[in-house]
Amino acid sequence: MESTSSKSGFLRNILVRSLLFGLFIIAVRFTYVVTVTGESCTVGDFCFFSLPESFNFVITTSTNPEASSAISVKPSNGGVRDLYTSKDWIQAVHFYSSIFQDLIAHGFLSPESKSLTVETRTGQEVYALKQIGVEDSIGIFKKASGPLVIKAPQNRIPFDNNTFDFVFIGEGKLDNASRPLDLSSEIVRTVKPGGYVVAHIVPTKDTYSFNSFLELFNYCKLIKSHQIEGLDSKSSMPFIHEVVLRKEVENVVKFKKTSGNSVNKCFVPGHKLELVKKAEPLISTEPMKPWITLKRNIQNIKYLTSMADIRFKNRYVYVDVGARSYGSSIGSWFKKQYPKQNKTFDVYAIEADKAFHEEYRLKKKKVTLLPYAAWVRNESLMFEINRDPGKEVEEDDKAKRGMGRIQPAKNSGGGGGSKREVNEIQGFDFAEWLKSTVTERDFVVMKMDVEGTEFDLIPRLFETGAICLIDEIFLECHYNRWQRCCPGERSAKYEKSYGQCLDLFRSLRESGVLVHQWW
Repeated sequence: MESTSSKSGFLRNILVRSLLFGLFIIAVRFTYVVTVTGESCTVGDFCFFSLPESFNFVITTSTNPEASSAISVKPSNGGVRDLYTSKDWIQAVHFYSSIFQDLIAHGFLSPESKSLTVETRTGQEVYALKQIGVEDSIGIFKKASGPLVIKAPQNRIPFDNNTFDFVFIGEGKLDNASRPLDLSSEIVRTVKPGGYVVAHIVPTKDTYSFNSFLELFNYCKLIKSHQIEGLDSKSSMPFIHEVVLRKEVENVVKFKKTSGNSVNKCFVPGHKLELVKKAEPLISTEPMKPWITLKRNIQNIKYLTSMADIRFKNRYVYVDVGARSYGSSIGSWFKKQYPKQNKTFDVYAIEADKAFHEEYRLKKKKVTLLPYAAWVRNESLMFEINRDPGKEVEEDDKAKRGMGRIQPAKNSGGGGGSKREVNEIQGFDFAEWLKSTVTERDFVVMKMDVEGTEFDLIPRLFETGAICLIDEIFLECHYNRWQRCCPGERSAKYEKSYGQCLDLFRSLRESGVLVHQWW
Protein backbone atom coordinates (compact mmCIF):
# COMPACT_ATOMS: atom_id res chain seq x y z
CA MET A 1 0.00 0.00 0.00
CA GLU A 2 2.80 2.40 0.81
CA SER A 3 4.51 1.74 -2.50
CA THR A 4 1.25 2.43 -4.39
CA SER A 5 0.66 5.66 -2.44
CA SER A 6 4.20 6.91 -2.94
CA LYS A 7 4.02 6.08 -6.64
CA SER A 8 0.81 8.10 -7.13
CA GLY A 9 2.31 11.02 -5.16
CA PHE A 10 5.42 10.92 -7.35
CA LEU A 11 3.31 11.08 -10.54
CA ARG A 12 1.26 13.89 -9.09
CA ASN A 13 4.42 15.91 -8.37
CA ILE A 14 5.70 15.35 -11.91
CA LEU A 15 2.35 16.47 -13.37
CA VAL A 16 2.23 19.60 -11.21
CA ARG A 17 5.81 20.52 -12.09
CA SER A 18 5.11 20.00 -15.80
CA LEU A 19 2.10 22.26 -15.65
CA LEU A 20 4.03 24.92 -13.77
CA PHE A 21 6.88 24.71 -16.29
CA GLY A 22 4.41 25.10 -19.17
CA LEU A 23 2.81 28.12 -17.54
CA PHE A 24 6.26 29.61 -16.96
CA ILE A 25 7.19 29.21 -20.65
CA ILE A 26 3.91 30.84 -21.76
CA ALA A 27 4.42 33.70 -19.30
CA VAL A 28 7.97 34.28 -20.55
CA ARG A 29 6.76 34.27 -24.15
CA PHE A 30 3.92 36.66 -23.37
CA THR A 31 6.30 39.03 -21.55
CA TYR A 32 8.70 38.95 -24.52
CA VAL A 33 5.98 39.71 -27.06
CA VAL A 34 4.48 42.58 -25.09
CA THR A 35 7.60 44.28 -23.75
CA VAL A 36 10.11 43.62 -26.52
CA THR A 37 8.33 43.35 -29.84
CA GLY A 38 5.23 45.31 -28.89
CA GLU A 39 3.24 43.24 -31.39
CA SER A 40 0.89 40.30 -31.51
CA CYS A 41 2.05 36.72 -31.51
CA THR A 42 2.01 34.78 -34.77
CA VAL A 43 2.52 31.12 -35.59
CA GLY A 44 5.61 31.89 -37.61
CA ASP A 45 7.21 33.57 -34.59
CA PHE A 46 7.55 30.39 -32.43
CA CYS A 47 4.25 31.03 -30.65
CA PHE A 48 2.37 28.46 -28.64
CA PHE A 49 -0.94 30.09 -29.66
CA SER A 50 -2.28 32.41 -32.35
CA LEU A 51 -5.19 34.82 -32.61
CA PRO A 52 -8.52 33.23 -33.48
CA GLU A 53 -10.55 34.13 -36.53
CA SER A 54 -12.92 36.17 -34.36
CA PHE A 55 -11.69 37.98 -31.27
CA ASN A 56 -12.37 40.96 -29.06
CA PHE A 57 -10.21 44.04 -28.45
CA VAL A 58 -10.43 45.76 -25.10
CA ILE A 59 -8.88 49.23 -25.31
CA THR A 60 -8.94 51.75 -22.50
CA THR A 61 -9.87 55.26 -23.65
CA SER A 62 -7.33 58.00 -23.14
CA THR A 63 -9.85 60.36 -21.58
CA ASN A 64 -11.15 57.86 -19.03
CA PRO A 65 -8.66 55.09 -18.19
CA GLU A 66 -11.23 53.27 -16.08
CA ALA A 67 -13.70 52.99 -18.94
CA SER A 68 -13.07 50.40 -21.61
CA SER A 69 -14.98 48.78 -24.43
CA ALA A 70 -14.69 45.53 -26.30
CA ILE A 71 -15.43 45.15 -30.00
CA SER A 72 -15.62 41.93 -31.94
CA VAL A 73 -13.59 42.00 -35.17
CA LYS A 74 -13.15 39.31 -37.79
CA PRO A 75 -9.94 40.17 -39.66
CA SER A 76 -9.56 38.81 -43.16
CA ASN A 77 -6.01 37.56 -42.64
CA GLY A 78 -3.24 37.20 -40.10
CA GLY A 79 -1.39 40.31 -41.36
CA VAL A 80 -4.40 42.47 -40.56
CA ARG A 81 -4.69 40.89 -37.11
CA ASP A 82 -1.08 41.91 -36.47
CA LEU A 83 -1.88 45.44 -37.62
CA TYR A 84 -4.86 45.74 -35.29
CA THR A 85 -2.73 44.90 -32.26
CA SER A 86 0.33 47.01 -33.12
CA LYS A 87 1.28 49.95 -30.91
CA ASP A 88 0.90 52.51 -33.72
CA TRP A 89 -2.57 51.30 -34.62
CA ILE A 90 -3.78 51.31 -31.02
CA GLN A 91 -2.26 54.77 -30.49
CA ALA A 92 -4.17 56.06 -33.51
CA VAL A 93 -7.39 54.52 -32.16
CA HIS A 94 -6.85 56.32 -28.83
CA PHE A 95 -6.32 59.60 -30.70
CA TYR A 96 -9.44 59.35 -32.86
CA SER A 97 -11.53 58.10 -29.95
CA SER A 98 -10.69 61.30 -28.11
CA ILE A 99 -11.51 63.38 -31.21
CA PHE A 100 -14.88 61.73 -31.73
CA GLN A 101 -15.82 61.87 -28.03
CA ASP A 102 -15.24 65.62 -28.16
CA LEU A 103 -17.48 65.87 -31.24
CA ILE A 104 -20.18 63.92 -29.39
CA ALA A 105 -19.90 66.30 -26.45
CA HIS A 106 -20.53 69.25 -28.79
CA GLY A 107 -23.48 67.58 -30.51
CA PHE A 108 -21.87 67.03 -33.92
CA LEU A 109 -21.93 63.25 -33.57
CA SER A 110 -24.07 60.75 -31.68
CA PRO A 111 -24.14 56.95 -31.10
CA GLU A 112 -27.09 56.79 -33.51
CA SER A 113 -25.22 58.56 -36.33
CA LYS A 114 -24.72 56.67 -39.57
CA SER A 115 -21.07 57.50 -40.14
CA LEU A 116 -18.53 57.37 -42.96
CA THR A 117 -14.77 57.83 -42.88
CA VAL A 118 -13.27 58.85 -46.23
CA GLU A 119 -9.79 57.89 -47.44
CA THR A 120 -8.93 55.72 -44.44
CA ARG A 121 -6.26 53.19 -45.32
CA THR A 122 -6.58 50.75 -42.40
CA GLY A 123 -9.67 51.97 -40.57
CA GLN A 124 -8.39 53.31 -37.25
CA GLU A 125 -11.02 56.04 -37.42
CA VAL A 126 -13.79 53.51 -38.07
CA TYR A 127 -12.64 51.32 -35.21
CA ALA A 128 -12.51 54.36 -32.92
CA LEU A 129 -16.10 55.25 -33.84
CA LYS A 130 -17.26 51.73 -33.04
CA GLN A 131 -15.28 51.75 -29.81
CA ILE A 132 -17.15 54.77 -28.45
CA GLY A 133 -20.52 53.34 -29.47
CA VAL A 134 -21.12 54.67 -33.00
CA GLU A 135 -21.75 51.19 -34.34
CA ASP A 136 -23.11 52.08 -37.80
CA SER A 137 -19.74 53.16 -39.19
CA ILE A 138 -17.75 52.23 -42.29
CA GLY A 139 -14.65 53.48 -44.08
CA ILE A 140 -13.68 53.72 -47.75
CA PHE A 141 -10.34 53.60 -49.53
CA LYS A 142 -9.06 52.63 -52.98
CA LYS A 143 -8.13 49.25 -51.53
CA ALA A 144 -10.37 47.31 -49.16
CA SER A 145 -9.16 46.41 -45.67
CA GLY A 146 -11.89 44.22 -44.20
CA PRO A 147 -13.91 44.36 -42.16
CA LEU A 148 -13.64 48.09 -41.45
CA VAL A 149 -12.81 49.52 -44.89
CA ILE A 150 -14.45 48.82 -48.25
CA LYS A 151 -13.08 49.55 -51.70
CA ALA A 152 -14.09 52.76 -53.46
CA PRO A 153 -12.99 54.39 -56.75
CA GLN A 154 -10.76 57.45 -56.47
CA ASN A 155 -12.74 60.58 -55.59
CA ARG A 156 -15.99 58.58 -55.60
CA ILE A 157 -18.18 57.42 -52.71
CA PRO A 158 -20.21 54.25 -53.47
CA PHE A 159 -23.32 55.29 -51.52
CA ASP A 160 -26.57 57.03 -52.39
CA ASN A 161 -27.37 60.68 -51.86
CA ASN A 162 -28.17 61.81 -48.31
CA THR A 163 -26.99 58.55 -46.71
CA PHE A 164 -24.84 59.63 -43.76
CA ASP A 165 -25.35 61.75 -40.66
CA PHE A 166 -21.60 62.21 -40.17
CA VAL A 167 -18.66 62.14 -42.60
CA PHE A 168 -15.04 62.39 -41.51
CA ILE A 169 -11.91 62.91 -43.60
CA GLY A 170 -8.64 63.13 -41.70
CA GLU A 171 -4.84 63.09 -41.98
CA GLY A 172 -4.79 65.97 -44.48
CA LYS A 173 -6.22 63.73 -47.20
CA LEU A 174 -8.13 66.60 -48.76
CA ASP A 175 -4.94 68.70 -48.89
CA ASN A 176 -3.30 66.10 -51.12
CA ALA A 177 -6.31 65.11 -53.25
CA SER A 178 -5.65 65.24 -56.99
CA ARG A 179 -9.11 66.75 -57.60
CA PRO A 180 -10.32 68.16 -54.26
CA LEU A 181 -13.57 69.48 -55.73
CA ASP A 182 -14.56 66.02 -56.98
CA LEU A 183 -13.95 64.49 -53.56
CA SER A 184 -15.64 67.27 -51.59
CA SER A 185 -18.65 67.20 -53.91
CA GLU A 186 -19.05 63.49 -53.25
CA ILE A 187 -18.88 64.11 -49.51
CA VAL A 188 -21.55 66.80 -49.71
CA ARG A 189 -23.70 64.58 -51.93
CA THR A 190 -23.75 61.66 -49.49
CA VAL A 191 -24.26 63.56 -46.22
CA LYS A 192 -27.84 64.25 -45.13
CA PRO A 193 -29.19 67.82 -44.82
CA GLY A 194 -28.44 68.78 -41.24
CA GLY A 195 -25.61 66.25 -41.11
CA TYR A 196 -22.02 67.14 -40.28
CA VAL A 197 -18.75 67.01 -42.20
CA VAL A 198 -15.54 67.12 -40.18
CA ALA A 199 -12.21 67.57 -41.96
CA HIS A 200 -8.66 67.54 -40.63
CA ILE A 201 -6.41 69.66 -42.83
CA VAL A 202 -2.91 71.04 -42.60
CA PRO A 203 -3.18 74.39 -40.75
CA THR A 204 -3.78 77.23 -43.19
CA LYS A 205 -1.55 80.29 -42.95
CA ASP A 206 -3.76 82.74 -44.82
CA THR A 207 -7.44 83.53 -45.26
CA TYR A 208 -7.24 82.99 -49.03
CA SER A 209 -6.37 79.33 -48.55
CA PHE A 210 -9.04 78.74 -45.90
CA ASN A 211 -11.74 80.39 -48.00
CA SER A 212 -10.65 78.27 -50.96
CA PHE A 213 -11.25 75.25 -48.74
CA LEU A 214 -14.73 76.47 -47.75
CA GLU A 215 -15.60 77.09 -51.40
CA LEU A 216 -15.17 73.36 -52.06
CA PHE A 217 -18.17 72.62 -49.83
CA ASN A 218 -21.23 74.22 -51.33
CA TYR A 219 -24.44 73.67 -49.34
CA CYS A 220 -22.29 73.56 -46.18
CA LYS A 221 -22.10 76.16 -43.42
CA LEU A 222 -19.02 76.64 -41.28
CA ILE A 223 -19.83 75.70 -37.67
CA LYS A 224 -16.46 75.46 -35.97
CA SER A 225 -12.81 75.92 -36.89
CA HIS A 226 -9.89 75.47 -34.52
CA GLN A 227 -6.38 74.05 -34.23
CA ILE A 228 -5.65 70.88 -32.26
CA GLU A 229 -2.58 68.80 -31.55
CA GLY A 230 -1.88 65.98 -33.96
CA LEU A 231 -1.37 62.30 -33.29
CA ASP A 232 2.36 62.67 -32.76
CA SER A 233 4.63 65.70 -32.56
CA LYS A 234 7.08 63.87 -34.82
CA SER A 235 4.49 63.12 -37.51
CA SER A 236 3.89 65.05 -40.73
CA MET A 237 0.97 66.84 -39.01
CA PRO A 238 2.03 67.79 -35.45
CA PHE A 239 -0.86 70.27 -35.50
CA ILE A 240 -4.22 69.89 -37.22
CA HIS A 241 -6.81 72.39 -38.34
CA GLU A 242 -10.16 70.80 -37.52
CA VAL A 243 -13.12 72.18 -39.47
CA VAL A 244 -16.75 71.32 -38.71
CA LEU A 245 -19.34 71.97 -41.44
CA ARG A 246 -23.10 71.38 -41.50
CA LYS A 247 -25.00 70.65 -44.70
CA GLU A 248 -27.85 73.06 -45.34
CA VAL A 249 -30.87 72.71 -47.60
CA GLU A 250 -29.85 75.68 -49.78
CA ASN A 251 -26.47 76.47 -51.26
CA VAL A 252 -24.37 78.41 -48.76
CA VAL A 253 -21.29 79.10 -50.89
CA LYS A 254 -22.56 81.54 -53.47
CA PHE A 255 -20.54 83.53 -55.96
CA LYS A 256 -22.54 86.74 -56.07
CA LYS A 257 -22.76 89.41 -58.71
CA THR A 258 -24.50 92.71 -58.23
CA SER A 259 -25.95 94.75 -61.07
CA GLY A 260 -25.10 98.39 -61.51
CA ASN A 261 -26.14 100.16 -64.71
CA SER A 262 -25.11 97.79 -67.53
CA VAL A 263 -22.06 96.49 -65.72
CA ASN A 264 -21.95 93.32 -63.57
CA LYS A 265 -19.64 93.81 -60.62
CA CYS A 266 -18.13 90.95 -58.70
CA PHE A 267 -18.89 90.35 -55.07
CA VAL A 268 -15.42 91.03 -53.71
CA PRO A 269 -14.58 88.76 -50.75
CA GLY A 270 -12.47 90.27 -48.01
CA HIS A 271 -9.67 87.73 -48.35
CA LYS A 272 -9.04 88.84 -51.95
CA LEU A 273 -8.97 92.50 -50.99
CA GLU A 274 -6.41 91.67 -48.30
CA LEU A 275 -4.06 90.28 -50.94
CA VAL A 276 -4.55 93.27 -53.24
CA LYS A 277 -3.60 95.59 -50.37
CA LYS A 278 -0.34 93.68 -49.99
CA ALA A 279 0.54 94.06 -53.68
CA GLU A 280 3.41 96.20 -54.87
CA PRO A 281 2.33 99.84 -55.44
CA LEU A 282 1.45 100.94 -58.96
CA ILE A 283 4.01 103.16 -60.68
CA SER A 284 2.14 106.45 -60.52
CA THR A 285 4.60 108.50 -62.60
CA GLU A 286 4.97 107.66 -66.26
CA PRO A 287 8.41 106.10 -66.84
CA MET A 288 10.58 107.71 -69.50
CA LYS A 289 12.10 104.32 -70.32
CA PRO A 290 9.44 101.68 -69.55
CA TRP A 291 11.60 98.78 -70.80
CA ILE A 292 14.14 99.62 -68.08
CA THR A 293 11.42 100.20 -65.49
CA LEU A 294 10.08 96.70 -66.12
CA LYS A 295 13.42 95.10 -65.26
CA ARG A 296 13.49 97.02 -61.99
CA ASN A 297 9.83 96.56 -61.15
CA ILE A 298 9.80 92.80 -61.75
CA GLN A 299 11.98 92.40 -58.66
CA ASN A 300 9.27 94.08 -56.56
CA ILE A 301 6.30 92.08 -57.85
CA LYS A 302 4.45 90.19 -55.12
CA TYR A 303 3.06 87.11 -56.77
CA LEU A 304 -0.19 85.80 -55.36
CA THR A 305 1.40 82.39 -54.88
CA SER A 306 4.12 83.96 -52.72
CA MET A 307 1.48 85.44 -50.41
CA ALA A 308 -1.16 82.68 -50.28
CA ASP A 309 -1.55 78.91 -50.36
CA ILE A 310 -3.44 77.62 -53.42
CA ARG A 311 -3.66 73.91 -52.49
CA PHE A 312 -7.46 73.84 -52.27
CA LYS A 313 -8.09 75.10 -55.79
CA ASN A 314 -9.64 72.57 -58.13
CA ARG A 315 -7.59 73.33 -61.27
CA TYR A 316 -4.63 75.53 -62.05
CA VAL A 317 -4.84 77.49 -65.30
CA TYR A 318 -2.52 79.90 -67.09
CA VAL A 319 -3.92 81.90 -70.02
CA ASP A 320 -1.49 83.83 -72.21
CA VAL A 321 -3.44 86.32 -74.32
CA GLY A 322 -1.17 87.49 -77.10
CA ALA A 323 1.31 84.69 -76.51
CA ARG A 324 3.43 84.97 -79.69
CA SER A 325 6.05 82.17 -79.65
CA TYR A 326 6.36 79.55 -76.92
CA GLY A 327 9.64 81.08 -75.75
CA SER A 328 8.29 84.62 -75.67
CA SER A 329 6.64 84.34 -72.23
CA ILE A 330 5.30 80.82 -71.61
CA GLY A 331 8.66 79.05 -71.80
CA SER A 332 10.95 81.89 -70.73
CA TRP A 333 8.89 83.36 -67.90
CA PHE A 334 5.87 81.37 -66.70
CA LYS A 335 7.42 77.90 -66.83
CA LYS A 336 10.70 79.01 -65.25
CA GLN A 337 9.94 81.93 -62.95
CA TYR A 338 6.32 81.98 -61.83
CA PRO A 339 6.05 80.30 -58.36
CA LYS A 340 3.63 77.42 -58.98
CA GLN A 341 3.78 75.65 -55.55
CA ASN A 342 4.50 72.37 -57.37
CA LYS A 343 1.11 72.49 -59.07
CA THR A 344 0.61 71.43 -62.67
CA PHE A 345 -1.04 74.17 -64.72
CA ASP A 346 -3.20 73.81 -67.80
CA VAL A 347 -1.68 76.32 -70.24
CA TYR A 348 -3.65 78.10 -72.98
CA ALA A 349 -1.90 80.19 -75.63
CA ILE A 350 -4.10 82.67 -77.53
CA GLU A 351 -2.26 83.95 -80.58
CA ALA A 352 -3.75 85.32 -83.81
CA ASP A 353 -0.49 85.61 -85.75
CA LYS A 354 -0.30 82.49 -87.92
CA ALA A 355 3.50 82.77 -88.06
CA PHE A 356 3.65 81.19 -84.58
CA HIS A 357 1.00 78.49 -84.96
CA GLU A 358 3.14 75.75 -86.45
CA GLU A 359 5.59 75.91 -83.54
CA TYR A 360 2.88 74.94 -81.06
CA ARG A 361 1.56 72.16 -83.27
CA LEU A 362 4.94 70.55 -83.94
CA LYS A 363 6.65 70.81 -80.58
CA LYS A 364 3.62 69.71 -78.55
CA LYS A 365 4.72 71.47 -75.38
CA LYS A 366 1.53 70.55 -73.51
CA VAL A 367 0.03 73.89 -74.43
CA THR A 368 -3.47 74.33 -75.85
CA LEU A 369 -3.26 76.79 -78.75
CA LEU A 370 -6.22 78.97 -79.69
CA PRO A 371 -5.22 80.33 -83.13
CA TYR A 372 -7.66 83.23 -83.00
CA ALA A 373 -7.86 86.80 -81.78
CA ALA A 374 -9.27 87.50 -78.32
CA TRP A 375 -12.13 89.93 -78.89
CA VAL A 376 -15.47 91.12 -77.48
CA ARG A 377 -17.65 89.01 -79.83
CA ASN A 378 -17.40 86.32 -82.47
CA GLU A 379 -16.64 87.98 -85.82
CA SER A 380 -14.10 88.28 -88.60
CA LEU A 381 -11.30 90.78 -88.01
CA MET A 382 -8.32 92.18 -89.83
CA PHE A 383 -5.00 91.35 -88.18
CA GLU A 384 -2.26 93.83 -88.99
CA ILE A 385 1.48 93.34 -88.44
CA ASN A 386 3.39 96.61 -88.30
CA ARG A 387 7.08 96.71 -89.15
CA ASP A 388 9.50 99.58 -88.90
CA PRO A 389 10.16 101.25 -92.27
CA GLY A 390 13.32 100.11 -94.02
CA LYS A 391 13.76 97.17 -91.62
CA GLU A 392 13.65 93.76 -93.23
CA VAL A 393 13.11 90.73 -91.07
CA GLU A 394 14.06 87.20 -92.08
CA GLU A 395 11.14 84.80 -92.29
CA ASP A 396 12.52 82.56 -89.53
CA ASP A 397 13.47 85.44 -87.22
CA LYS A 398 10.13 85.59 -85.42
CA ALA A 399 11.62 87.23 -82.33
CA LYS A 400 11.97 90.48 -84.32
CA ARG A 401 8.63 90.14 -86.04
CA GLY A 402 6.36 93.15 -85.57
CA MET A 403 3.50 93.08 -83.06
CA GLY A 404 0.02 92.36 -84.37
CA ARG A 405 -3.07 94.51 -83.87
CA ILE A 406 -6.69 93.71 -84.63
CA GLN A 407 -9.42 95.92 -86.05
CA PRO A 408 -12.88 95.35 -87.51
CA ALA A 409 -12.76 94.02 -91.08
CA LYS A 410 -14.44 97.16 -92.50
CA ASN A 411 -11.50 99.27 -91.26
CA SER A 412 -8.88 97.35 -93.18
CA GLY A 413 -7.48 100.43 -94.87
CA GLY A 414 -4.75 102.63 -93.48
CA GLY A 415 -1.68 104.55 -94.31
CA GLY A 416 1.48 105.40 -92.47
CA GLY A 417 5.11 104.98 -93.27
CA SER A 418 5.49 101.46 -91.87
CA LYS A 419 5.44 98.26 -93.84
CA ARG A 420 2.15 96.47 -93.17
CA GLU A 421 1.01 92.85 -93.41
CA VAL A 422 -2.75 92.45 -93.15
CA ASN A 423 -4.67 89.17 -92.87
CA GLU A 424 -8.29 88.32 -92.19
CA ILE A 425 -8.66 86.25 -89.00
CA GLN A 426 -11.42 85.00 -86.73
CA GLY A 427 -12.06 86.83 -83.48
CA PHE A 428 -13.88 85.16 -80.58
CA ASP A 429 -15.69 86.38 -77.48
CA PHE A 430 -12.89 85.96 -74.97
CA ALA A 431 -15.05 86.64 -71.89
CA GLU A 432 -17.58 83.96 -72.83
CA TRP A 433 -14.79 81.49 -73.62
CA LEU A 434 -13.27 82.11 -70.19
CA LYS A 435 -16.62 81.53 -68.47
CA SER A 436 -17.02 78.22 -70.29
CA THR A 437 -13.44 77.07 -69.54
CA VAL A 438 -12.82 77.85 -65.85
CA THR A 439 -14.87 78.14 -62.66
CA GLU A 440 -14.70 80.17 -59.47
CA ARG A 441 -12.97 77.25 -57.76
CA ASP A 442 -10.07 77.21 -60.25
CA PHE A 443 -6.88 79.21 -59.82
CA VAL A 444 -6.49 81.38 -62.92
CA VAL A 445 -3.41 83.39 -63.87
CA MET A 446 -3.43 85.53 -67.00
CA LYS A 447 -0.89 87.48 -69.00
CA MET A 448 -2.35 89.95 -71.49
CA ASP A 449 -0.39 91.74 -74.22
CA VAL A 450 -2.86 92.65 -76.98
CA GLU A 451 -1.53 95.92 -78.39
CA GLY A 452 -4.24 98.24 -77.09
CA THR A 453 -7.17 95.82 -77.27
CA GLU A 454 -7.06 95.58 -73.47
CA PHE A 455 -9.27 98.70 -73.40
CA ASP A 456 -11.94 96.62 -75.13
CA LEU A 457 -11.36 93.26 -73.43
CA ILE A 458 -11.16 94.38 -69.79
CA PRO A 459 -14.52 96.25 -69.85
CA ARG A 460 -16.05 93.19 -71.51
CA LEU A 461 -14.74 91.00 -68.69
CA PHE A 462 -16.43 93.33 -66.20
CA GLU A 463 -19.65 93.46 -68.22
CA THR A 464 -20.02 89.66 -68.31
CA GLY A 465 -18.72 89.01 -64.78
CA ALA A 466 -15.86 86.94 -66.20
CA ILE A 467 -13.41 89.16 -64.34
CA CYS A 468 -14.51 87.33 -61.15
CA LEU A 469 -12.84 84.17 -62.45
CA ILE A 470 -9.33 85.66 -62.65
CA ASP A 471 -7.06 85.61 -59.61
CA GLU A 472 -3.98 87.33 -61.00
CA ILE A 473 -3.23 89.32 -64.17
CA PHE A 474 0.04 90.49 -65.69
CA LEU A 475 -1.15 93.28 -67.96
CA GLU A 476 0.79 95.30 -70.50
CA CYS A 477 -1.17 98.50 -71.02
CA HIS A 478 -0.44 100.29 -74.30
CA TYR A 479 -0.39 104.08 -74.42
CA ASN A 480 1.33 106.84 -76.41
CA ARG A 481 4.63 106.22 -74.65
CA TRP A 482 7.95 107.87 -75.31
CA GLN A 483 9.69 106.30 -78.27
CA ARG A 484 12.93 104.42 -77.79
CA CYS A 485 14.28 105.55 -81.13
CA CYS A 486 13.45 109.21 -80.80
CA PRO A 487 13.93 110.92 -77.38
CA GLY A 488 11.25 113.50 -76.61
CA GLU A 489 8.75 112.07 -79.11
CA ARG A 490 5.67 110.04 -78.33
CA SER A 491 4.41 107.15 -80.40
CA ALA A 492 1.30 107.89 -82.42
CA LYS A 493 0.48 104.18 -82.54
CA TYR A 494 -1.81 104.32 -79.46
CA GLU A 495 -4.39 106.89 -78.43
CA LYS A 496 -4.57 106.20 -74.71
CA SER A 497 -2.53 108.06 -72.08
CA TYR A 498 -0.57 106.66 -69.17
CA GLY A 499 -3.21 108.09 -66.82
CA GLN A 500 -5.88 106.00 -68.55
CA CYS A 501 -3.73 102.93 -68.06
CA LEU A 502 -3.48 103.69 -64.34
CA ASP A 503 -7.28 103.96 -64.16
CA LEU A 504 -7.53 100.52 -65.75
CA PHE A 505 -5.14 99.00 -63.21
CA ARG A 506 -6.96 100.64 -60.31
CA SER A 507 -10.37 99.39 -61.44
CA LEU A 508 -9.02 95.84 -61.51
CA ARG A 509 -7.53 96.04 -58.03
CA GLU A 510 -10.71 97.57 -56.64
CA SER A 511 -12.53 94.50 -57.97
CA GLY A 512 -10.29 92.17 -56.02
CA VAL A 513 -8.08 91.19 -58.96
CA LEU A 514 -4.37 91.21 -58.25
CA VAL A 515 -2.99 92.96 -61.34
CA HIS A 516 0.64 93.77 -62.07
CA GLN A 517 2.06 96.31 -64.50
CA TRP A 518 3.85 94.59 -67.35
CA TRP A 519 5.91 95.92 -70.27
